[in-house]
Amino acid sequence: MVRIMKLLTRDERPPGEEPVSDLVPELEVSRAKRVRVLLAAACAPLLFSFTAVTAVLAVVSFAADRSRFSATGALLAAGPGWLASWQVELDLGGHPLGVLPLLPTLVVGRLVARAAARAARRVGGRTPADAVPVVTVIAGAHALFGVFIALLAGGSPVDVNPLTAFCVPGLLAALAAVAGVAKVCGLPAAVRDRFDPVAVHGLRAGALGLAAFIACGAVVFTAATALSWSTVDSLFEPGFGASFGLFVLSVAYLPNAVVAALSFTTGPGFSVGSLTVGMFGYQEGKLPGVPVLAGIPSHHAVWWPALLLLPTLVGALVGWRIRAIDEDPMLRMRAVAVAGALVAFGCVILGTVSGGRLGDGPFDPVSVPVGVASVIAFCWIVVPGGFVAFFAGPHEAPEPPGEPEDVTEVEEEVVEAEAEEPEAEADAEAPEDEALGEEADEELAREPGEDADEIPADPEPETEPEQELAVTESTDGSGDESAPGDDR
Repeated sequence: MVRIMKLLTRDERPPGEEPVSDLVPELEVSRAKRVRVLLAAACAPLLFSFTAVTAVLAVVSFAADRSRFSATGALLAAGPGWLASWQVELDLGGHPLGVLPLLPTLVVGRLVARAAARAARRVGGRTPADAVPVVTVIAGAHALFGVFIALLAGGSPVDVNPLTAFCVPGLLAALAAVAGVAKVCGLPAAVRDRFDPVAVHGLRAGALGLAAFIACGAVVFTAATALSWSTVDSLFEPGFGASFGLFVLSVAYLPNAVVAALSFTTGPGFSVGSLTVGMFGYQEGKLPGVPVLAGIPSHHAVWWPALLLLPTLVGALVGWRIRAIDEDPMLRMRAVAVAGALVAFGCVILGTVSGGRLGDGPFDPVSVPVGVASVIAFCWIVVPGGFVAFFAGPHEAPEPPGEPEDVTEVEEEVVEAEAEEPEAEADAEAPEDEALGEEADEELAREPGEDADEIPADPEPETEPEQELAVTESTDGSGDESAPGDDR
């Protein structure tokens, strides 16, 4: 039984051969399917957003008091309404309307991002190059649809510039599509590979700082609206239709109000016609009777500068995020500067899209000083953020003068010099010892009666072996001569 199981489970493939399932290549998406997926990604958000705008306008016109509902009129108004959702400036009977709601723009942008992400997954997108056809088709479809609506609106009370209707929806749709396919097609990894790691950390911290600024604006707007709730209640009319229309209008302009509150919190403020509201200045003026503007104060307050603590905390938060990215404080300061630049650029974009022309009446224009706001936002990030990032992060220990390699070479030279000093001293003492030895030998060789002033002669070479030989010979001769005398 065991042998049968081994035979059944034995791998018959030669060593090193991969499984057959791994050798089968992935099925490529056919060209027809790719075309269908891209067309669906381009048309689905268009149809859904146009239908949603038509439905909202139909409901508002149907609920309005003393108005006659017309399906054809709602359908005709849906075209300019769709352009308004993409921030295309309209001309209503010769009066420009550039202050357009941001909430519909966020909604349609979200629809485009989801459609783009779904299309990229279905066509097997894995690289940034795979995102190009998806983004191109979606942006082109929205641009062409905008031009189509602008041409249809020609001659009606609502006039639209065809060039603006082509460029603005196409650009915003392209940005939304890029945001949708970014994760699917690996765009963040590509950005990290091309940018310096310090700059990448700065961009992340800047995105966090911009989100924190928006949160501060939302908090200030919510608090101001809550404190002025009686004014908000008085602006709603008794009838349901008018109140419903004001409610929808206020909800659509909520992001615009948050951006205005953000500008006020950071210092520059905002203006509605002749009314100017700033942290250190206030100029009175008229306001439209819209509930979303009920929180705007009627006079300046001394305690307003206390709100500057909020952007200070945001800058400290950015610095705290960057404090540990590197041991070099100057690199951390560079990351803080990148974060401040991103926040400043974001404030320019938000201030531009949240304001604009509002007819030719007393409420024109609605604006945020984007130039001043961007510079101040940059300072709010760089000053407290740089302080926290510099002092709260690690610091390298001070190094001795010179590089470590030079120090090592110097130490080796010192050790060699110390090792050579005894040898040099021994070589210097050797001649002195020899001279002393020669003087001692000369004094010993002098006879006791010899004058000390005489110069001793050179010592003769030793002849001890010859003297011994002479003594031996004389001794032998004297013995031979004495022998005959004794005999006689």
